[in-house]
Amino acid sequence: MKKKLTAILLSSSLALALTGCGPSDETTNETSSKQNKNGYDLLVWEDQSKSDGIAEAIKKFEEEKNVKIKVEEKAYADQLEDLRLDGPAGTGADVITIPADQIGTAVTEGILKEITIDDAVKNMYTEAAIDSQMVEGKVYGLPKAVETTVLYYNKDLVSEEELPKTIEEWYDFSKEVTKDDNYGLLALWDQIYYANGILSGYGGYVFGKDSKGAYNAKDIGLDNTGAIEGAEYISTFYKDGLFPSGIIGEQGINVLDSLFTEGKAAAVISGPWNLEPYAEAGINYGVMELPLLANGEHMGSFIGVKSYNVSTYSKNAELAEELVEFLANEENSKARYEITKEVPAVKALAEDPAVTESESATAVANQSQYSQLTPGITAMDAVWQPIDSALQTIATGKANPKDALSTAVETIEGTIAANSGN
Repeated sequence: MKKKLTAILLSSSLALALTGCGPSDETTNETSSKQNKNGYDLLVWEDQSKSDGIAEAIKKFEEEKNVKIKVEEKAYADQLEDLRLDGPAGTGADVITIPADQIGTAVTEGILKEITIDDAVKNMYTEAAIDSQMVEGKVYGLPKAVETTVLYYNKDLVSEEELPKTIEEWYDFSKEVTKDDNYGLLALWDQIYYANGILSGYGGYVFGKDSKGAYNAKDIGLDNTGAIEGAEYISTFYKDGLFPSGIIGEQGINVLDSLFTEGKAAAVISGPWNLEPYAEAGINYGVMELPLLANGEHMGSFIGVKSYNVSTYSKNAELAEELVEFLANEENSKARYEITKEVPAVKALAEDPAVTESESATAVANQSQYSQLTPGITAMDAVWQPIDSALQTIATGKANPKDALSTAVETIEGTIAANSGN
């Protein structure tokens, strides 16, 4: 078990080749704390419903540094966009928390500040987690948590003895129980974030890599033979009526969550963000790694890394860097995990009883062995919408997998070429 947990996120390293320029040094090289007109030295944007996880650490930092820090909760996926608007106006946060796949774009735009840490700090974290924070050898944040999709199952609807272990078994189980608005396994396979676990298992990939391990945006494997085969397999769940029509599109995630929390779905593929909501709904659930595919390969998934990053617009950049390092250290990472249940990226915590005794943390750790980092290069921005649209047309039967994926890749290639000026 310890070997599995220690292996969390030791997947292939992320190499980015992006550079950018940000605001003038006048705003980024402050070395002393200056309270703004609102009376605080730093503004921190924390993820929604997660500020309790850093409350004690913030209090300690304030006391040690004799400073005042304000913490606001914002959806972490939206913080970068908010910083683009609020940063130049002087109302943005000094410290933000964002998904690691947004870092490449943010560095190109010049809105994330490089932080200075020594090797001892860098070596605290799992390899992939710290790599996700680096652009051309420079560090632009510190990882605070890692996540990947796992399988939740309702113990009152499927016993552990009868629990399917493969996608084929889940298909058969779903065929038996799908009736009267009740379902077996549900997943958001009309979105690449979730569907990639199947496409990659058959040989599909988002971007290939060059000899140095850097992503090659000109090598897109989302319409190769493996990706098409995986998409064809996905389509059977929709064609055979095992997924409700409402699970497709923007509202799909709400439908999936509702069906599971209402006890109408035996299992769903989701992430650690649903641990508390599902528990609060009173569902007697179990958590495990994703099942095997029909071809015998383990279903993969994207690894997400959440990080703390410093805005280049910060008037107290040095203090902000100190806070980032403080929040992401081993002690505070463990304390944060115990409150939020988000799996920490600190290597030493992989064998901590607080983690090893948790079914959900173990599931995330085990699944991470079969996962890959979400590509953190700017070209990834061109992927999401076209490939999701293609998967939705496949799910609704409006196009066959080969045509839908080929069209999506053509669109992606065109957008990347246009953005690069080629």
